[in-house]
Amino acid sequence: MKAWTWDRYGPPDVLALKDVDVPDIAPREVLVRVRAASVNPYDWRHLRAHPNLVRLSAGLRRPRPGLVLGADLAGVVERVGDGVTDLRPGDEVFGEVALGAFAEAVAVPRDRLAVKPARLSFEQAASVSMAAHTALQGLRDAGRIAAGQRVLINGASGGVGTFAVQLARTFGAEVTGVCSTRNVELVRSLGADDVVDYTRADFTERDGYDLLMDIVGDRSTARLRRPLTRRGTLVIVGGIASPRRGLLGPAGQIVRGALVAPFVRQRIAHVSWKPNSADLRFLADLMEKEQVTPVIDRTYPFADLPEAVRHVEGGHARGKVAVTV
Repeated sequence: MKAWTWDRYGPPDVLALKDVDVPDIAPREVLVRVRAASVNPYDWRHLRAHPNLVRLSAGLRRPRPGLVLGADLAGVVERVGDGVTDLRPGDEVFGEVALGAFAEAVAVPRDRLAVKPARLSFEQAASVSMAAHTALQGLRDAGRIAAGQRVLINGASGGVGTFAVQLARTFGAEVTGVCSTRNVELVRSLGADDVVDYTRADFTERDGYDLLMDIVGDRSTARLRRPLTRRGTLVIVGGIASPRRGLLGPAGQIVRGALVAPFVRQRIAHVSWKPNSADLRFLADLMEKEQVTPVIDRTYPFADLPEAVRHVEGGHARGKVAVTV
């Protein structure tokens, strides 16, 4: 099969489309014939080893031989392991792997898959897992969102943000999104009650919010706390504006928030997505009911995957970027 591999850290140009073996599957894994994948900042950070912590899992001096990039995917079940009883060949599924989705087939743990919503294309379904898990777990688990709260989302037009706006609405919150001028109408169309154009106003000068989810990473913890009530909650994702070099990268903002948290009345929490089939089924139900819909900025053919990664690395994608395999 064909797969995108890389043998040194660097820009998207180091990616190479090669012939590799179809992976074997463990008893609790599923071999999925990939129909579509999506690109996340996670991917270019692995590609460039930014932050340097990536090297601990991918390889210290260079990527381990045979590593295939990519996490989010949607496709058709080709084979199931002996321990999988609820899926069978031909089922359409979506989900996530640690690495390996930018290939014609991938072995996926059963507990990271769910049946694809019928109303979604493969490209839409492939755009869900990492971004929607982050948004859902950030709002529900880290943020403890509740109906009637005022919620502010910094980075509302990106992959995580477009899901966060829609999910916050399903939880019954009053939502304010922060984005650039060109994305104001998009964020409003997703259900935001109010939209702040950051080129014209500073959202940190506002007040009265119960929950602020920061996806961008372009403000200090002190400034992010300003719009919150005295008992409000700041959820730090660690995002696109986080340092591209150094040991911690996006985790730096999370660490700084954790150091401040014991000394302030407001809650400071962070989210690191934990893909699981239960949350995927929850999201699938919302998408079947048309309460949540993936937003796709662009779709690229499999052969142009390096260009898709380059576009996401630029930091200005509206929603998600999909790749058709």
